[in-house]
Amino acid sequence: MSTRPLPTIGIVSLGCPKALVDSERILTRLRAEGYAITPSYDKADAVIVNTCGFLDSARAESLEAIGEAMNENGRVIVTGCMGVDATTIRRIFPGVLAITGPHQYEAVVQAVHDAVPPDANPLTSLVPPQGIRLTPRHYAYLKISEGCDHACAFCIIPQLRGPQVSRPAAKILAEAEAPADAGAQELLVIAQDTSAYGQDIGHAASTWRGRPVRAHIVDLAEALGELGIWIRLHYVYPTREADDLMPLIVDGAILPYLDMPFQHASASVLKAMRRPGNHDRLLDRIHHWRNQVPNLALRSTFIVGFPGETDTDFETLLDFLKRAELDRVGCFKYENVAGAPANSLDNHIPEDIKEQRWHRFMQTQQDVSARRMAAKVGTRIDVIIDEVDDEGAIGRSYADAPDIDGAVFLNGDTDVAVGDIVEIEVEHAEDYDLWGTRPED
Repeated sequence: MSTRPLPTIGIVSLGCPKALVDSERILTRLRAEGYAITPSYDKADAVIVNTCGFLDSARAESLEAIGEAMNENGRVIVTGCMGVDATTIRRIFPGVLAITGPHQYEAVVQAVHDAVPPDANPLTSLVPPQGIRLTPRHYAYLKISEGCDHACAFCIIPQLRGPQVSRPAAKILAEAEAPADAGAQELLVIAQDTSAYGQDIGHAASTWRGRPVRAHIVDLAEALGELGIWIRLHYVYPTREADDLMPLIVDGAILPYLDMPFQHASASVLKAMRRPGNHDRLLDRIHHWRNQVPNLALRSTFIVGFPGETDTDFETLLDFLKRAELDRVGCFKYENVAGAPANSLDNHIPEDIKEQRWHRFMQTQQDVSARRMAAKVGTRIDVIIDEVDDEGAIGRSYADAPDIDGAVFLNGDTDVAVGDIVEIEVEHAEDYDLWGTRPED
């Protein structure tokens, strides 16, 4: 038997969870072909850099990552959203081996083959049934569609990733079964617009476990709920589909958590953004949802300082925050994105005003969050454990997605393992985090 070292690939994955899933698919394919995977530049025969190109700041981070990989290794394959701007990358880094765009898996794998031929030994062409994942073993991202059909003025995702292309429900469910069977306790469902899943294919049904399942977010969520693990939905728009998900939440099929990208509350700003929205009607819907699901956790993201945003628009946004009482909120200061229509709008906001508005926004939401967190003291909640060390454990409640939301601390509790789901009694709350212990009864 040959003792030749396995061809070895490193990867740097930037950007959103959707890009992370792309990286996992690439690595799974390469590992199945006999490549070894390494986190070290010096041990890699070549390095893949999966870039992000959504914001100018993300593009700068991507170029920095490419530069570091070139300096540390020198044999670099670039893919991802910034890969559509091959001219810029080639101008700055003429020595890169290959450049491909987002979700061009075959092209990336072929570039790896060209740079580092695969090992033909079938004994080394092994991959675990759940595939290669860049997340911890106890949770995984599940991407249900590619691309986007929206035309938001501040965004170039449709230019980067194309129109929406939904995956058949049966393929998604089969993919979901693999990490669940391997011990994952949570699946995070992602797309650019989860609510629109299946619209491009007429919500066509496919066969899973001997029955048809439509390519529709409600049908898909109901089927995922049969896996018996936490199902968390991201990027759900406030459409009829969101209304129809409430019974599934009540029945426990999916978590009482919805991530909804509202972006703003002012009608004039939303119109300029090319976004739908009526904040009074939305407040009524939020109230209706919480009547059905009192413990519903709502997460959203917003942009402050969008071109033309007046003081009145901003005050409307703050008023919405106070009245909506969202559980988890992210906020971004507007910045131009190369190729986005919003760049050419009039009345761009000075940076110092953006900064002031951002701080006021965050303080307003911090006050809301503190009240909602304090209300949890004395209650019992389930927590999924993410970390355990000599000082205790850190986990997340149903209201907390990994990396973007809060945490639950179990000080002194070392008798748990990563991936366990345990019940705790909340003893203390701060603005975004909770502390608790497992009850003795």
